Amino acid sequence: MKWFGVVSACVAFVLIGALQALYGPALSAFRADFGISVPAAGLALSAHFVGGIAGVLGYARSPWPGTGKLAASLVAMAAGAAGVALAPTWPLALVAAFVAGVGFGGIDYGCNDMFARAFQRRGSAMLNVLNAHFGVGAIAGPLLIGLLGPDRYPAIFLGFAAVSLLLLAGLRGTAEAPTAEPAPSPAAPRIGQRGLLAAFIVLYVMNVGVEAGVGGWEPTHLEALGHSASGAATATSVYWLMMTLGRFLVVPLTLRLSDRTIVIGSCLGIAVCLALAAVPGFAIVAYAGVGLFIAPVFPTALPWLHRSVPGASRAGAYVFAASMLGGVAFPPLLGAGIDVAGAGSVPVLIFVVNALCLAAIWHIVRTEAARRKTEYAATG
Repeated sequence: MKWFGVVSACVAFVLIGALQALYGPALSAFRADFGISVPAAGLALSAHFVGGIAGVLGYARSPWPGTGKLAASLVAMAAGAAGVALAPTWPLALVAAFVAGVGFGGIDYGCNDMFARAFQRRGSAMLNVLNAHFGVGAIAGPLLIGLLGPDRYPAIFLGFAAVSLLLLAGLRGTAEAPTAEPAPSPAAPRIGQRGLLAAFIVLYVMNVGVEAGVGGWEPTHLEALGHSASGAATATSVYWLMMTLGRFLVVPLTLRLSDRTIVIGSCLGIAVCLALAAVPGFAIVAYAGVGLFIAPVFPTALPWLHRSVPGASRAGAYVFAASMLGGVAFPPLLGAGIDVAGAGSVPVLIFVVNALCLAAIWHIVRTEAARRKTEYAATG
């Protein structure tokens, strides 16, 4: 993978981070322009995520080469963004958001999968660098709308589309030599395969649920503790900032520690921080800690998946698609729990979701140990 291909992929991740973050600040302008309700305006993000799932699965199943699939994803994202900017009716805008989401999903999964294959020993480090740029875009997108005003969203989406098309020139640097997937041992070709894949899906879905749960409900918890609305919003911004910084900061650790060690340590750190978040005096700092610890989990678990589940090309696609469902499903599910138990239950409910991450990791580690034991017995 050439250096300008790496740069192009990182810029593409800035774009998809910005795209996902643009919808929220633009909702008020959507409502004013199309005369729609708040729930109807919120369908834009739902259409985006549904498109993202379709984009991930379509990328994995397409027979095209990787550069062709990334090019198609960039074109779809550009067309969708332009459609959101120019749509004369709300249903057409939702269709456009879906198309943009298809491109989003293809780029998200395609670049992650390509980095995991291209950078063998440095895979975790490069994946964390790549995904950190998603956070850069997620921070920059709302800032741009804040500077220009929500009513200028058509110009912002059109500019986004133009930059997406400009990235097509860098795709020639993303073609990497094919790499072999780790093959299962002849002695035990299918030990725990389905269980491992299911456990990784649970890990990813629950981890994204923790990520989205804190991002969505931290302000509610902090306001219930007596913090102002602006102070709670600022603290939530710090949470996202710490997640972005965490992916850069973990890079040196990926060269010294195994993927498994980093993922386990991160999920344990999340658990400690969520427990501290239940203590009013520590809540703001604890949520920032959650952002720092959760940062490496998503990118670092991907190389672990590729090594643990032979033939993981399709498996990775299913894991990515399922993780997007977690981002859609968990905020309202947590909201239902908060409605019953009160705003003070936010860190407790999210702690339970993270405990399911740890349960999935425990199953993965046990299955890998059983596989090694069986392979050793068969060859010894």
